[in-house]
Amino acid sequence: MDKKWVRWQDWVALVVGVVAALTPLWYTPDTTMGTWAMVILGALLAVGALWSLAVPTALMSEWTHVVLGVLLFVSPWVFGFQDVMGAAWTAWIAGAVAVIAGLWVAVPQTRAHGRPHLTT
Repeated sequence: MDKKWVRWQDWVALVVGVVAALTPLWYTPDTTMGTWAMVILGALLAVGALWSLAVPTALMSEWTHVVLGVLLFVSPWVFGFQDVMGAAWTAWIAGAVAVIAGLWVAVPQTRAHGRPHLTT
């Protein structure tokens, strides 16, 4: 059984989420939507990381990191702030790190808790 509050991947996701949420304090995306995307996606990632830390058996929380990481990664293009290099690079790096950290835990957990195969 996994221990609470010890998985380093979830701590990484928490830090990445907080950094992404605070990014508009340092680099303001060109659009209000871009600013809110960074704040909301970063905050959701941080909350998801806290969920993973508190309930390490919650497999869905790890897949949430992956989905939010993908959304963070594409957000500069979707919300039009790809030319604001500080904000864009933060979104790209934070998104990639969130995906990697999420998959690092989610894939082995999915394999371990996968559906049993029916034998004939």
